Amino acid sequence: MSPDSRKHRGAHPDDPRLFAEDRIPILRQATAELSWLLTRGYSQASSLKTVGDHHGLTARQRVAVGRAACSDQQRQKRDSSRLQIQEAKGRALAIDGFNLIITVEASMSGGVLLLARDGCIRDLSSVHGSYRSVVETENAVRLIGETLEALQPRSATWFLDKPVSNSGRLASVILDLSGERAWQWDVHLVMNPDAAISSGNLMSITSDSVILDRTSRWINFGRYLIECNLPSAWVVNLGD
Repeated sequence: MSPDSRKHRGAHPDDPRLFAEDRIPILRQATAELSWLLTRGYSQASSLKTVGDHHGLTARQRVAVGRAACSDQQRQKRDSSRLQIQEAKGRALAIDGFNLIITVEASMSGGVLLLARDGCIRDLSSVHGSYRSVVETENAVRLIGETLEALQPRSATWFLDKPVSNSGRLASVILDLSGERAWQWDVHLVMNPDAAISSGNLMSITSDSVILDRTSRWINFGRYLIECNLPSAWVVNLGD
């Protein structure tokens, strides 16, 4: 099924088998081995192929291991720049829009989530230049807003990929909901959200590895939201 035709961002039909309990130890071992190789300077692509071939992983399992792994250096850097969730109070936040919304959509619709080595929760979805709202989209934005509101930030600026189709429509959904609830939100459609967020002075909300390796301060908001509000979400722990 084409991603653009889905009404939910839930599990792939093969996921119950690919991420069954008896597969988790193998996936955890693969994640540890990939992280070991990355720590020693080996490339992501060649290392993932080596580990995936060794364990006989499918393409989707390899994506999961790739998103869950990180080098020791990356984990240390991300740990050092991560602030406590309560430190959002009174701060101006920069939100990696597609990154956060898609993870929450997947959480709400039974998709596989990965608890990664760096402590972030990531989904297995991808945008690939096109985004289509699903049944859970508006509720996902609302839940994000309500969870943020309780943390009492000063403001939040959402960054969306301008080249991604339907980004303007999603921006309208975000702004409409923020207007209804008097949330201090703004939305920026930019060519490169990664650069815009990581080079700015705002506290970042993202699980994107590229941003986490560059930003000076961030909070693990996605994991906080899921653990507080969606306890039945399907989270596969591939971290240490």
